Amino acid sequence: MNPGVTVQALRTAAHSVGSRDHRSTLVAIQTAQDALDAAKAHHMAELERTADYELDGASTVTAWARAHLRLDARQTRSLINADTTMRELPTLGEAAVAGQVRLDHVKLFTFGLKHIGAKVVTDAEPWLLAVATTHEPVQLRRVVQALRDAVYPDALDEEWIKGMSKEDLKISAVPEGWHLSGFLKTETGAKLKAVLDSLSIPVVANDDRTAAERRVAGLDRLLSSVLEAGLPTSKGIRPQLSVIVGVETLHEAMTAEPGTAQPVGEPAELAGFGPIGPQLLSYLACTGDITPILTTGDDIEQAQILNVGDTIRLATPAQRKAVIARQHGHCAAPGCTHTHLEIHHTTWWSRGGRTDLDGLIGICTSCHTLVHRGLLVIEALGQGKFDLTTRDGRPIDLAQRRT
Repeated sequence: MNPGVTVQALRTAAHSVGSRDHRSTLVAIQTAQDALDAAKAHHMAELERTADYELDGASTVTAWARAHLRLDARQTRSLINADTTMRELPTLGEAAVAGQVRLDHVKLFTFGLKHIGAKVVTDAEPWLLAVATTHEPVQLRRVVQALRDAVYPDALDEEWIKGMSKEDLKISAVPEGWHLSGFLKTETGAKLKAVLDSLSIPVVANDDRTAAERRVAGLDRLLSSVLEAGLPTSKGIRPQLSVIVGVETLHEAMTAEPGTAQPVGEPAELAGFGPIGPQLLSYLACTGDITPILTTGDDIEQAQILNVGDTIRLATPAQRKAVIARQHGHCAAPGCTHTHLEIHHTTWWSRGGRTDLDGLIGICTSCHTLVHRGLLVIEALGQGKFDLTTRDGRPIDLAQRRT
């Protein structure tokens, strides 16, 4: 390792920090950071080789790094592996020390040495390095993967077959929501990615949600659509969410002012999840169908069902289309440009509200949640016009509200 190159990169970055040319400053800072990362990998490997970590009472290099650098074992081992790769591929090492490539690039060379072979990667080093010095790591990953596929074409089908045996999907209830984990075989994962990519495309220029947030919203939109009409029936009933709730608890959630409902009796229970609070109950009741079931007792598992009433449909498909068309496909809340809308009764049906167009408004999931938390108030003015204010009566400020 040539420390002079790293020192020069640091000097250049330090000199440019005071510059008004932000472009050159950022380039200098990134170069220095990448050079320092390469130096860190080198010294971490040297620390392991010399066992000098014992001078600080640490039993291993990972224990020392955890205590002094706040690095976990995986990060420490990754640095050491990167140094090994840079020693095996000296030209790559020189580029890393000079800050011309990132450690993320080096990790892909490490992958290549392990899964493609030292001879192939060594021979390919010049043109692989050309990709690394001019492209982000994700592009180098594609090139390295393509090289592996070319060298070992049978590995593609082998991996596909192995993937079938690894298929797994778990969804577990946790206090804050649901934890999703698993592994999908190639074609199943591709289908899921294609659907989520389609549903999570930003629809407006100022959509400030992260890609992950858009994917979750897209998945929610897909599931809502499927639950409404997209799945075959099971004994005449389409798959659905079920909330078991006593009449008093439901009445309190539906009649109290938004955000003020207090627990009454046993809390509502979302089937497969567990107890839920009154605000979420109010939201689910507003967006779903309600089927009254008369029983002989409080314990739903032991009670005898005496009568099942008709399901109350909150808005017909035709009404939904009319509301969305009236709002030109966008959320009715000022400043909100989301296009995935839920139909809300401005006067809740539990309070005598009617399911007609003058009382129905389309708002996005986020704004609908605000309504049931009492933070957004909507009043129907008639003829398809509405007044939206904060809970203390202030008009929504377009300059400050961003949903």
